[in-house]
Amino acid sequence: MNSLPVAIDEDERRRLIECAKEPIRTPGSIQSHGILLGVDPDTGYVHVASENARRWLARPLAELAGPELEAAVRRGSFIDPVRIEQDGVEYDAIVTRAQPLTLVELEPAAGRFEYARTAVVEAFRKLSPLTEAATLRAAAAREIRRITGFDRVMVYHFYPDGHGEVVAEDRAEEMEPYLGLHFPSSDIPPQARELYISKTSRAIASTTDPGSPLLALDEKLARLDLGQAELRSVSPHHLQFMRNMGQASTVSFSMVRDGRLVGMITCAHRTERRLPVLLRRALEVLAGQLTLQLSWLEENARLRRTGHVREQRAAFLAPLFGFDDLLSVLLQGETTVLDLIPADGVAVRLDGAVHTLGMVPAREALDAAFETLAGGTFDTAELPAERPSLASQMPDVAGLLSVPLAEPGDGMLFFRGEVARVVQWLGDQGPQNRADSLSPRRSFSMWKQSVTGTATPWGSVAREAQDLGRELADALMRRADTRLAALAMRDSLTGLHNRRYLEQRLDQQGGSSAALLFIDLDDFKGINDGFGHDVGDAVLNEIAHRLRLQARADDVVVRLGGDEFVVLCPAVDAETAQSVAERLIAAIRLPIVVGERRLLVTGSCGVVVDEDGAERSLLERADAAMYRAKRGGRDRASL
Repeated sequence: MNSLPVAIDEDERRRLIECAKEPIRTPGSIQSHGILLGVDPDTGYVHVASENARRWLARPLAELAGPELEAAVRRGSFIDPVRIEQDGVEYDAIVTRAQPLTLVELEPAAGRFEYARTAVVEAFRKLSPLTEAATLRAAAAREIRRITGFDRVMVYHFYPDGHGEVVAEDRAEEMEPYLGLHFPSSDIPPQARELYISKTSRAIASTTDPGSPLLALDEKLARLDLGQAELRSVSPHHLQFMRNMGQASTVSFSMVRDGRLVGMITCAHRTERRLPVLLRRALEVLAGQLTLQLSWLEENARLRRTGHVREQRAAFLAPLFGFDDLLSVLLQGETTVLDLIPADGVAVRLDGAVHTLGMVPAREALDAAFETLAGGTFDTAELPAERPSLASQMPDVAGLLSVPLAEPGDGMLFFRGEVARVVQWLGDQGPQNRADSLSPRRSFSMWKQSVTGTATPWGSVAREAQDLGRELADALMRRADTRLAALAMRDSLTGLHNRRYLEQRLDQQGGSSAALLFIDLDDFKGINDGFGHDVGDAVLNEIAHRLRLQARADDVVVRLGGDEFVVLCPAVDAETAQSVAERLIAAIRLPIVVGERRLLVTGSCGVVVDEDGAERSLLERADAAMYRAKRGGRDRASL
């Protein structure tokens, strides 16, 4: 999903500041439906206890626990809870570490859910074949509500600016819908998100629970870090927030990707309702699988789009190799740069001259933009907020994207006008819906806000524009190189130097030390035979591009012919040459996307170093070393 810019007002900033002050990891109390004991793992004595278990303070855990729980305490953790009985009540005992103590939490067993985990397995079976993100999220909400029996299940998505959106929902028919509504970042502030990353489920059994304070033999231990505890008590602010939403109980499951909280699944009920820890654990796994599946769908869509965009870009840039004028290719052809980079207008500066297409600001404003951005990369969908001085000179522009070209000062500027949007919020964000500016909202009925001063976010288009700029610069360089074709020094397919150039260069080494890296692609014939020579040529071009990027500035990259490449590395020792070779082999190994195909290619590299002065025999010796690499198992470099 693209980022959706949402302005943060002063009251929202204050709420975020106040939220950051709350000791959510060290509240000094727990939810009173359970019991918490802090046990010294060395002595086995209880040093901390919730008030509802004060009688266990300074007593050995052995008087309470059986051998299985004692063993878990000695280890400091236990995967599954241990079932124990106290005073005629069955409890699930959960063991975690909270330095310097080991926590033992006792939750009353909820027998009616004992076999609910089998429903989670069925949910896995139903969700795993789904290949469309919206359908998958909706199905997940439906399955989790079926498993838990909660009144409402919501799937959240978090945007980079901190605010979120309800992207899927399953609810009791009579309940007000929240699907598609946005909520501010203060609803789940940064420190709460950090906690949700490290502790991927959170159960709140009752929004009216005053909590049970912790008692400690040592006052310092009364503020134990309960970040990993199941029973950690809840901020009064958050409890009021939940009550205002009509919620008596909730349980939430984190959706974490690459160390970031990207979403959440929240179950809410209008009366008090608890899920046992084993079922929560199973649903944590389901939430993790859902996150992975959504990530895979997103990456798959990105790869398809990347392949499509590359094909478009290649076709668009092809005329440059026929010596067509760059400006006519960009701005005047049947397909223009605005077909590749969707925008309302574009300005191109080459050698100090500015050329335009579509809706663009006045010339004075264009000159100011080029000078301000100085040929660098920049993108915004909120120009008035981010660059007010620049926006004042171009009042019709809200989105600006800057792309540098090869020469200093040259570049392209893309413009987008303001797009009037209406954001649907989960409750009126204004002061009329709060007791005071820091209080939670009273009502969560849909509230519409008109947003101005923003354009359609650039999203992945910004990256595609930067790629276009680099390929334009590369295409111009390669076009210039093709003019040397009469000298037969370039490979016509890849633009690399060819065998004739390599032979001349070796003759000119003049006694200087050098290394020669001979690279042959492994089983390249299978690509040509299986997918055709057009795909094969695309692969060769990509390999050539990667070799140029990974080679050192002074190295010479050559295509000998077919799928054979050579890199001449002047003035290097054997260790450096081997390092360069391994870097090149690693670059070749990365997946190559051609159209809708994702190909895996490897290469074998022979390395020869002549520290006394390079000779023509280097090429034969490097070729022999390459075959040693192939015999050694391929996808490697060999001296």
